Formats: sequence, C-alpha cells, structure tokens
Amino acid sequence: MTETTYFCNQIAAEFGVSQKVAYNVITLLNEGATIPFIARYRKEMTNTMDEKTIADINKRIKQLAELDKRKEFVLKSIAEQEKLTPELEEQIKNASTMQDLEDIYLPYKPKRRTKAEIARQKGLEPLAKLIMSQHSDDVDGMAKRFVNKEKNVDSIEDAIKGACDIMAEWVSENISGRNAIRKMYRKDGIICSTVIKGKEEEAKTYLQYFDWKEPVDKAPSHRILALFRAEEEGLLKVKLNVNKDDVLQALDNIFVKADNASTDLVQDAIDDAWARLLEPSLETEMRAYYKEKADETAVKVFAENLRQLLLAAPLGQKRVLALDPGFRTGCKVVILNEFGTLIHNETIYPHPPQNDRKQAAAKIRYLVSAYKIDVIAIGNGTAGRETEDFIKSIAFDRKITAVMVNESGASVYSASQIARDEFPDYDITVRGAVSIGRRLMDPLAELVKIDPKSIGVGQYQHDVNQKLLGEELNNVVESCVNAVGVELNTASEQLLSYVSGVGPQIANNIVKYRNKNGGFKNRRQLLEVPRLGNKAYEQCAGFLRIHNAEQPLDASAVHPESYHIVEKMADKLNVKVKDLIGNKELIGKIRPKDFIEADFGIETINDIIAELEKPGRDPRKTFETLEFDNNIRTINDLKQGMQLYGIVTNITAFGAFVDIGVHQDGLVHISQMSDKYITDPNEVVKLNQKVRVTVTDVDIPRKRISLSMK
Repeated sequence: MTETTYFCNQIAAEFGVSQKVAYNVITLLNEGATIPFIARYRKEMTNTMDEKTIADINKRIKQLAELDKRKEFVLKSIAEQEKLTPELEEQIKNASTMQDLEDIYLPYKPKRRTKAEIARQKGLEPLAKLIMSQHSDDVDGMAKRFVNKEKNVDSIEDAIKGACDIMAEWVSENISGRNAIRKMYRKDGIICSTVIKGKEEEAKTYLQYFDWKEPVDKAPSHRILALFRAEEEGLLKVKLNVNKDDVLQALDNIFVKADNASTDLVQDAIDDAWARLLEPSLETEMRAYYKEKADETAVKVFAENLRQLLLAAPLGQKRVLALDPGFRTGCKVVILNEFGTLIHNETIYPHPPQNDRKQAAAKIRYLVSAYKIDVIAIGNGTAGRETEDFIKSIAFDRKITAVMVNESGASVYSASQIARDEFPDYDITVRGAVSIGRRLMDPLAELVKIDPKSIGVGQYQHDVNQKLLGEELNNVVESCVNAVGVELNTASEQLLSYVSGVGPQIANNIVKYRNKNGGFKNRRQLLEVPRLGNKAYEQCAGFLRIHNAEQPLDASAVHPESYHIVEKMADKLNVKVKDLIGNKELIGKIRPKDFIEADFGIETINDIIAELEKPGRDPRKTFETLEFDNNIRTINDLKQGMQLYGIVTNITAFGAFVDIGVHQDGLVHISQMSDKYITDPNEVVKLNQKVRVTVTDVDIPRKRISLSMK
C-alpha cells in the first residue's frame, strides 16, 4: 500500500468523505494549493468542503506523516536488536495513533540502567518468568537455582527481589494495563491543587485553588491552564489522582492467575509497578493529554476572537483625524487622507497638567475644517474617555462623529520594524496615532501588521503551545485576508504576504514592481513579478483586486481561469462583459446549467453568477458607532443594578469581557449570558458587538466588575 493510498483510506474513514474527495484534497495540498484557494476555487474536487474541514485534514495528514516517520524509526530500532518478528512488524504498521505505537515500542525502547535491567544482567529473567506463571508454590526452591555470587546474587532474597523488579517492569509496560488506567484517569481522575507552604501571600491571585479538587475531565480549559501556570510559577502543587484500589484491582485482573506464594510476589510486583513506574509515568502522560486539550480549546477561542476582530466592520475610505490620548505628554494628533496616508501631525494638551483646552479646541476645529475631516478616531487607552469628552465639547461647523478605537497592540506596531520602515521620519507616538486611525478605516489591513498574540483577544496565550497557537492564528489571518480580498495597487506588503500563494518574499517583489511601474493595470502583469510563477499566479490571482483595470473582471473574485465562462455568458446575452457586471436583470437571465464544463461544475458557475451580481463584495458588516453613558466614567461610578451599553472586547471559554467605558472591562460569566443553558459564549455574542448589560457586582480593590446579560 502506497503512502497516498494509506492516507486516503484514513482520511476518508475519519472525515466521512469519499476516497475520491480524500485523494483530491491530499493531492491539492501536496501540490502546494492553499486552503483558501481549495475552498474557493476547487469546490467540485472537494464536494464544496469548507476551510475548517480542509485545515483539519491538512493537520491530520501531517500527523499521519509524523506517525509514519516514527514507525520507520521503531521498526529499525527493534530490527537492530534482532527482536523484530513478522507479527510485531504487522502490529507496528497497523498502529493508528502515536500513543499506540509508543506502547508497542515501550518494552524494546533502550533504557537507562533500571532495576529491571540490572536484574536481567544478573540472569534473573528466567526466574521472573517462572514466578509470573504462578505454577509453583515453592518460590524459594525456584530462586535458589539463581543464587550466583559471581553475578552479585548473594541470596534467595536477592534473586526474588531482582525477579520482582523485572515483573514490575513487565506490568508497567503491559498495553492492556496502561489503557485500563488511562480510562480511569479520563473517567474518574481528579485534579487537585494545594498552595505551597510559605507562598500564601505571593499566590493570592490563585486563592480559590489553595485547596482545590474536581474531576479532571470536567475541568474547563482555562482552569487547567491557570493551575499549571501557578505550578510553573512555584505557587501551587498540582496532582492528578485516580483511585489506587481500582487501579490495583484492574492490574490484578490481568496478571493474577492463581493463589499461591508466586501469586503473592506477583501482587507485590503490581504494587511496586504502580507506585514506582506506572503512576509517575501515566500521571505525566495524562497531564500532557489534558494540557494539550486545554491548549486546543484556548487556541480555538483565540482564533475565533481574532477572526471576529479582523473581520470587524471597516469605516472605509474617509478622511480621519486620529488621536492617541495622553495626560502629561499630551494627545498626539494625526490627519489621514481617505487612503490612510499621513498628511499632518502635531500635539495638543487639553488635559492636566497643562489644561490648555481653549487652544487645543481651536486647533482641532481648524484641522477638521482645513482637511475636510469625516470622522475622529480616539484611542481607548489612558485619557481616552477624557479626550472623547473634550472632542464632544467642541462646536464644529457640521456633524462630526467621534469613535473610540480599541488600541490594543498599537504600541507594539509603533515600536516595530514595520512601523519604522513605513514612517522612518516620525517618532513612536505618531506611528501609534496613525495605527489607531487606520484601524478604524480598515481593521484587517492594519491588524495584519501586528503579531496576533499581541492584539489581546485570547486567554492564557503565553501558556499554550506556541507552535500550535502560531500556526492556527496564521491560518485565521490568511483566511480572513482572502475572504475579504486585497486591492493589489494599494495594499501594504504585510497584507499582501497573507494572500494565497504569495508570502513575504513575493509580497516584497510585488511592492517593488508596483513602485517601479506605477501600479498594475491587469492581473496578468503579476506574472512579470520576480518569483511569481504560474503556480503562485493560480493561487493568488482570484484574491487580488484591481479597480479600474483594463479587464473589468480583475476587480472581482472571479478567477482568471473562469473569465472565458463569463465571456460566454455575455455573448449569449449579446452584451459586453462590463455591461453584465452588476446588472441583476441581465444576470437573472443566465441559466447556470448552460455553462457547465468538465472542470467547472454547477458550484463554480453559481459562485461566478453571485460575484457578477456584487463584484468584489466585502463580507464584513456595515460600520456602526456606540456612545458610552456620559455619567459613568470610572469604576467608582458603578452601582449594582445599573443597566449600560458596552462593546464586547474579548471572548473566552468562561464568558465575555465588555468595555462599558470605565477603563476596566467587566466580565459577563457564561452563566449570565443567556436565560437558556449555553456551552459556548460565541453562541450569544461576537467581538465588537454592542450589548446591554446589568452591573451585578463591583469589587473596587481588585478592579473586578461582574455583569449580566440576562
């Protein structure tokens, strides 16, 4: 069986798809097709499979490849020991998980100088086999034959002890026994924590876990991560426990075969195996298992939050005055034109200690008028609400909307090499203000410049597997960028790098080509970009837009490989392609079945028609604003029972954090999110959603606000 055939069988069985679809997906991925490209432009080959399923298959293929690689190593290792039998080889080849494979390999794994290994070197393995068979009651008689002073077996007791060490290792390496105990950990395991003596004051953040226990399989991911973090910090002792009597009984059922003196020694070996070998080994394994599960949940939460943030409604092409608020250092003001280009900057001082409100107001009024500003963006950090109040106190000659912008990560961007390259002649405060303004205009285009882990929309992001987190977040950014599409002639290098098939080097080459040639006039010019060959062109062309291009379809999500289909549609209606685009009446006359071809089925034809109706359509929602209650400014103004509007800023597995305008987000616990029972906060809220909440508790010393949406 070839590797591809094996993978196809596994994928088809695990994902409930046909062999043909499994083969197509694996082949496309192996050929370098990206997940967004496969989901968008190869629907016939995948039976309209969505991005998540393709990503899961991609992940599983990598796991199977790693498993295959490990199998090769294990087979070679056992063969070198001259212990590889046909039956064992078949068992190894049929192992479906890494855990199954490692269990098979365990007895053959090269070991350090263990008690059992020392006993084997003393020639005591035959005695261990005799005792383990439990056929004889004369243990001393059997052991006497193995006393050998030359091998340091000085007495019957020495011989029996060595044999028991070997038996304990056999017990610990038994696959049935290990699996039985694993089931106990998963079904009845308890996770416990106690505070380390003398660390009570230092560990007060974890007060509720000073004497904690609960079923580990029921413990939410955030709690497991919190417990393991506290343990890592040296503040708590964490233990996973199972019922010892149940474990020993399960092992007895496997190994006890009689009732004699040999049986007594077997039971002693079972006790020793559990205490010395199995419990430490399996507790470590199960801790890793639950840590991995918690990581996956946390990463999933982070990824969903990031997706919602990246796909937040854009303000669009408006002229923006952006403010990065501050007290002592003043408020940095920047003016951005409708393309996000910085055209002016200065600093005003409306707050203490300067309190120069009159001059600051005159300056803002002048800038709004002179640069024909549409919207004012205000960072929501320090002095944010005070700056919002100041802006609202100014009498403008027309209606000006002031919007609070979440500035998480803006400081990371402003200090980055990307920002220095983009604005080499401006300081960090100017760059931060620009980021705030651009984030309002197009959150996606600006946030791709920041490491997703710095945006602040996850839980325990520093505690989870960083490789897993990085890969998942990168996939989310790529998915969002390609779902929205990218304007080829104006997109930043960072945004272009996330386009299907592009990457950082080609993105850099695109920008250089654009600067040298004054922009792209059509998609075909992409093939003139260094290192952007036919494969990369196939992957990226449909996601790149060129407005006012020579070919009108270049501004749409219709892939160049399908242009001939649109031309056939236009010919059938006796019109030009440009006349067909956006004309619902003409499009309504198209019969999809008339245009099906060998490589373009009904799914692709329907996608083309939908795109013709709304070419280059943006899947993001329409922008809307929220004004906080002017009477509520700090946590001290909050009272139990108050009803307020807020914005969802972060979603976790245990609830959602809501900004109600007091510089401290409140928590709506999952139990307070709905009158009906829910298991996932995303069932009720989305990031940046406007919600009405009730204040249920205010803990001023700990700066904790409890809210309810019921």
